[in-house]
Parts: sequence; C-alpha cells; structure tokens
Amino acid sequence: MSQLTQFIPYLTPYEKPFYFILLGVLFIPSIILSLNGKRLMWYQNFLTIFFLWISFGGPNSKQGLALIAYIIWQTLLTSVYFKYRQKENKSGVFYVAVLLNLLPMFIIKLSPFFGSQSILAFLGYSYLTFKSVQVVMEIRDGILKEFNIKYYIQFLIFFPTISSGPIDRYRRFLKDYLNPPDKEKYVELLQKGIHYIFLGLLYKFIIGYVLGSHLLPAAQGIALDGTTPVLGTIGYMYVYSFYLFFDFAGYSLFAVGTSYLLGYETPINFNKPFISPNIKEFWNRWHMTLSFWFRDYVYMRLMFTLIKKKVFKSRIVASNVGYFALFLLMGLWHGLTWYYIVYGIYHALLICINDAWLRYKKKHKDKLPSNRFTHVFSIFITFNAVCFSFLIFSGFLDTLIKHFILV
Repeated sequence: MSQLTQFIPYLTPYEKPFYFILLGVLFIPSIILSLNGKRLMWYQNFLTIFFLWISFGGPNSKQGLALIAYIIWQTLLTSVYFKYRQKENKSGVFYVAVLLNLLPMFIIKLSPFFGSQSILAFLGYSYLTFKSVQVVMEIRDGILKEFNIKYYIQFLIFFPTISSGPIDRYRRFLKDYLNPPDKEKYVELLQKGIHYIFLGLLYKFIIGYVLGSHLLPAAQGIALDGTTPVLGTIGYMYVYSFYLFFDFAGYSLFAVGTSYLLGYETPINFNKPFISPNIKEFWNRWHMTLSFWFRDYVYMRLMFTLIKKKVFKSRIVASNVGYFALFLLMGLWHGLTWYYIVYGIYHALLICINDAWLRYKKKHKDKLPSNRFTHVFSIFITFNAVCFSFLIFSGFLDTLIKHFILV
C-alpha cells in the first residue's frame, strides 16, 4: 500500500487535474461494460473504495474513521427505526430518531465553540446527514416499504457526490442502482456526463480561478484601502456572486457528470439562477437539491403542522412564519455566525415581500403592465437582491466592520 501511495497521492474530490486523470483511466472498464448494457457491481465497489481511500486515507485517515463510524451509526439507527415503524408509529419516537440522525452534525457544528474540532468531522458530513434524515422521514411517511442495508450504505457513500452533493433522493438513487441503463440510454448519459465534466472544468478551473484568485482579491483591496470603500465593496459583491456560482456549479457539474459516467442520473444542482425573474424562481434554480430538500422535509412539514393544528388563522401568516423558520435554519446550517443568520432572515424577508407583490399583482393585473421590459426589470431587481445576499453570506461585511470600525 505504501508503494502505491508513492504514485497515487491523496486527493480531495475534483480538487486537482490528476483526480480527473484517475477518473478517466479507472472508468474505462466501467464505460466499456456500460456501452454493452452491463454493470459489474464488484468493479463499481472497487471504484467506490478506491476513490474514498484517496479522499479519506493517509493524512485524512481521521476523517476516514469518522466517516466509517458515521455510516455505522446511521445504518444502525435507520435499521432500528425501520423495524419499529413496521409495528408502531409514535411521533415521539420519530422525533427522537431524527434528532439522533442530526446528533453528529450538531456535535461537529458546536465543537469550535468549545475550542476544538470534533473527531466526528469529515468532508461531506452535512450532505450525508441530509440523506440520512430524508430516509427516516420517508420511512415515517410509509413511502419506503423496504429497507436494505446494502442499498442504504451504497446510497450514503456514493463517491461522486459524497463531499458536497448534489443531494440525491434514496428512491431515485435506488432506481438507478437496481436498473443499469441499456446501451442506447448509456450512450446518452455518457455524452451528457462528458459535457458536464468539461463544462465544470470551464466553470471551476478557468472562470472560477480568474474570479477567485485575481478579481476578488483586487476588489477586496480596493474596498479595504480606505479611498473608495463603497465602490470596492460593490465590486466585491458582484465578483463574489459570480465566483460563488462558477466555483460551486463547476463542482456540482463534476459530481453529476461522474455519476452519469457510472449510469446514475444524479440531479442537476444549478439552472441559470441569475436570470430568475423573482426570488422564488431563484431558489428553484440555485443549489436546487438543497433548496428542494428544505422545501420538502422542513417547510412543507412545518406548514402541514401549522395548518392542521390551526396555530395561525391566516394561511399567509403561517406561510411567512414557515419561510422565516426555513431560511433561518438554512442560515444556521451554513454556520453559527451572525452573517449566515442575517443571510437567512434576509432571504425569508425577500420571499415574503415577493409573495405580497404577487398577491397585489394578481388583484391588479388589469392595471399593471406585463411585457418584456417588466420581465427584464424583474430579473435585474432579483439579480441585485441576490448579489447583496451573497455579500452578506461572504462575511466580507464582517471584515469591513472589523477593519474600519472596531480597529
């Protein structure tokens, strides 16, 4: 093993060009078999172990052990809850199961406040948590009638998406896992997969690199030198927004493209978000698998409970409370800092304003113009509102406050 590591370095997924060379070489047998309508599971398992090893072995072996412990924990927990659910369906047990699902993430998130990093932390733990929680929730709903430990573990450790998503759904993944594509379908997936990977290379390693390594530091320097801080901050806001998109969308394209090469249609994560005409449409296009996860497993459930228990008389009030709860939770998930919390509250406020405007527009549709100009103007407004949210999200305002006010 030590001799092998002399030739194959430990790599974070999609971080360096050599990772793609390894993908290209080791995927050849899998691609040839898939072009003949076959899938060798032992070879896919070999690929999984190999790529997990180069990401979680060697200097990252502590993360590797944490990952193994996490998989065992979630598998035991989900298995026990599934067996329980076949006989009983008490809400208290369900909530305890979800809290236990979330427990490792809580410990990891809170550890820095006690002066140390948790030994439970590993790359991608948040995304595995989303996967684990959704399975327990769908068992509770009775949607998952069967639970197979082997399939569940394959779902959790699917290496193309393990570090940062996209967040797949268990039933969708299982469909691809159990039904390899035929020759014609795989040819289509192969073409799309290669296209996505090359598009990701353009996004992350060319556009993202120029934005993140050259333009962003330049804008930051202008903002902090004290001569034109407002202009520099505005420049930082736009550059950071585009950098965030191209860097993250590039990574997601790698994950989706790699999945396609293996015959799995992992969902797309971004769909031209900056041309959204309103903030709701933006969240239907930005980091879609995350926003849809929060919509389906947090917002819809909260709304169902609020309406069923008649907590609020008005559905509008209930909806707005749901938005604030949803986006506050999403902000806290990113980190326990003031700017992530403000980022969440800001987006909840935008959604509530957007809903109020749509209601007003519906009532006065005969008096309000609706044409190409208003459509372009709405895109312009939404784009700038979103860019300002990313300025909050970036933490750069915190840097400015400390630089100009607290120092």
